[in-house]
Order: sequence, then structure tokens, then C-alpha cells
Amino acid sequence: MALSSISKLFSLSISHKPPKFSTLNSPTATASSAEQFYTHLQRNGTSNIEKTLSTVNVPLDSKCVTDVLHRCQPNQSQMGLRFFIWAGLQSNYRHSSFMYSKACELLHINRNPGVVVNVVEGYRVDGVVVSHKVFKVVLNLCRGGRLANEALWVLRKMKEFGLQADTTAYNVVIRLFCEKGDMYMAEELMNEMGFSDLYPDMITHVAMIKGFCNVGRLEDACGLVKLMRGHGCVPNAVVYSTLLDGVCRCGSMERALELLGEMEKEGGDCSPNVVTYTSVIQSFCEKGQTMEALEILDRMEAFGCAPNRVTLSCLINHLCMEGCVEKAYKVIDKVVAGGSVSYGDCYSSLIVSLVKFQKLEEAEKLFRKMLAGGVKPDSLACSILIRKLCLEGRVLDGFCLSDEIEKFEFITSIDSDLYSILLVGLCQQSHSMEAAKLARLMLKKGIRLKASYFDSIVGHLKKFEDKELVKHLSKIGK
Repeated sequence: MALSSISKLFSLSISHKPPKFSTLNSPTATASSAEQFYTHLQRNGTSNIEKTLSTVNVPLDSKCVTDVLHRCQPNQSQMGLRFFIWAGLQSNYRHSSFMYSKACELLHINRNPGVVVNVVEGYRVDGVVVSHKVFKVVLNLCRGGRLANEALWVLRKMKEFGLQADTTAYNVVIRLFCEKGDMYMAEELMNEMGFSDLYPDMITHVAMIKGFCNVGRLEDACGLVKLMRGHGCVPNAVVYSTLLDGVCRCGSMERALELLGEMEKEGGDCSPNVVTYTSVIQSFCEKGQTMEALEILDRMEAFGCAPNRVTLSCLINHLCMEGCVEKAYKVIDKVVAGGSVSYGDCYSSLIVSLVKFQKLEEAEKLFRKMLAGGVKPDSLACSILIRKLCLEGRVLDGFCLSDEIEKFEFITSIDSDLYSILLVGLCQQSHSMEAAKLARLMLKKGIRLKASYFDSIVGHLKKFEDKELVKHLSKIGK
């Protein structure tokens, strides 16, 4: 019986010995560095630790920093924060945006924002010489934790250390208040910059425009764009696209079209790009005005801006939702002829939408047409279609499609858990030959059986009295 061969196949997969790795760059080496830093921190406490941390002559990287913060939680957050700030000042290391978020998570800064205040006050008490870079790291931590009020406090505190906040520092705080929806404070800070001989830059204006749009103050957003030149900033495509996106989200499509026209007329750096047009197209589609969205597509191409897959996916999805599948095919033919998007990308998006709106027969027909014509479907389209066939009880059809995909070598893989779903279905429906073939493929690709499907598969395989097979499946399913 073909299923008996599976035991041999799976026995091969569990007999391999794990490879040996060098310890030069292993987690153990990093942990050793972290251990030395942490030991130093414990020995010196939080009193002026910055003066002596540089004497710890070990490598500093993100893994080391993360491990030290792990050791400091949950009762030594202030010590951990001072170490994190010090690390961000070193010439051979720089915190990424991810690390700022990770630090906020590990030190529970969101739940205990007072630790930021305590650290800054600790610098003053200890007489630590604090630079602009220190405040930059602290403000970025506030940004990572979305702590607008604490960021404002830090900004105000800079004067006590004899430091003048710069535009970058103001931008962090202004952006936080814009995201919070407190545009009155954001405006106050922007006006305050002028009294300190600072000028709002492009980042300031984009944050303010987006903030005004988010709270529905479209006139203020439009007015700020007109005032930008007075601040030494020339509006560009990013500024107009931010404003246009905000106008669309507020539902003012007539104003959006006017603004789009202004961008097209202005040209140069203000010319609308694919993101701009796609935003307008998406807004029309979401309002059920798909035909108007198609007019924007024509307008886009006439302006010399080529649509991308995101543009097409949006249109295809809404055309399918409205039952206009034939129109979707025509739009695809037209755009592909322009050369900016391939049939593979467009048809893959169409398959996803067809399955989504319960048009499985049409999706399957298109998929087979793609395979027959040598058009490459993407991983998402393959996985969604095969999964849907399995849910419909057509496991054998799903397996046959996956088998055809493997023959053409179109994709590196479908969703890993889909192999387990197929194996479950094939066992349940007693397709022993196909189950053996799928098991061989799983071994070849190094795909392990999902634990959640283990009981179901073993229950059916026991019917074939293959105890060795069940034994091996038990090992790879856990």
C-alpha cells in the first residue's frame, strides 16, 4: 500500500543531525557581552554610570542591548533606560526604529511613562553632562511610546541643561500631538518655533497637514500648503499627496479632483505620482463609484503616469464585488498592453477577488488557463484557491492543482500549513497514492506536519495498520 512508504520518507526527515554552528556570532557570544554590561550596571547602580560604561570593552549591537533590557525588567527600568540612552550615543552603534519600540515594550514605558521623567531628572541630580544627542534619544523613545505629553516635558526641560531645541526636536513633539489629534498644541508649538529663530521644514508641514486632515480641518490644511513658501518650503508631490489623501478620506471627492487638477497643472515636483492617483481611485471605489475610478485610471495614463499592481488590485476587487467581471478582464488587457503590469500579477489579483466574492468556478477556470498558457500565478493566488477547494471538500482537485504548480516550478512554495490541510483531506478521502506523493514533497521541501492537524491525520492512518508511520508522524508533528 502506498501509505506504507510514507513511514520511510518521514524516518529520513528525523534522522538528520542538526548542523554545528560557529560560536563567534552566536547568541551566546552576545549574551556574554550583555552579561558584562549588566554586571557593570548592577555594581555601579544608576549613579553616573555613563562615565564608566565605556570601560566595558565588549561588542555593542542590538542583540546585546535587547538582552540587557531583558535583564533589567521589570524592577530596574530606570537603569535599563539609562543604559539604552548611553548605547544610542556610541559611534559604532545606532538604535533603529524597531529598537526604540522594543525598548518601550521591554521597559513598559507606555504603562510607566514617569520613568522618562525620572531619568532626565536623574541626569540633573548626578550632574551628568547632557548633549543634544541625549535628548534626541529620549524624544525618539517618547515617539516610540507615543508619549506626547512626556515629549513636551522633555522639550521644555532642554533649557535647564543649557540646550536649545532644534527643528528636529520640535518635529518629534509636533508629530506626536498631530497623531494624538491635539492640533491646538501642535499649532502652538509650530508658532513657538518662530520665536526661537527656527523654521518649520517639510517634515513639520507634512505632519501638520496630515493632522489637520485627520480632525477634519481641511481648510486649515489647504491654507497651510499656501503658506509653506513663506516658511522657505516649496510644496512638492509628497505635500500635495498627503493633502489629497486627507481630502479623500474626509469624503470631499469634488475638492479632491480640483486638487488633483492643480497638481497636474503645476507639474514638476508637484506632479501627481502613482501613489497619488491610486489614493483617488481607491477613494472612489470605496464610495461605490467604480466608473469614476476608471475615469481616473484613464486620466492617470493620459498624464503619463503608469498604474501599478496596487492600482489594478483595487479596481479589480471592486469590479468583482459589483459583478463586473468582464469589465475587469478588459481593464487588465488595457493596462497590460501599456507594459507597467504583467498578466501574472493582474490575473493573480483577479483570482483572489473571484474567490473572495464566491466565484470559485471562474477563479479555477482562470487559474488553469494561466497554467496552460505559461502565465505565473503568485503564491497568494495559489494558496487562496487551493485552500478554498479544500474547504469545499474538493481536496483531490486542490492536490492536483498543487501538483501542476510544482511541475511548472512557478513558485517556491504555497502556504506551509496548506500541505498539512491537503494531507488531512487526502487521508480522510482515502487517496493513498496522492497522500504518499504529497508526503514525499513535504520531505523534499523540509515542511513539517502542523501539530494542530496531527490527531486527525493519525486517526485516519491507523486504519491502514502502519504503526511505524504513526510513530514517525508523531515525532514530526510535535
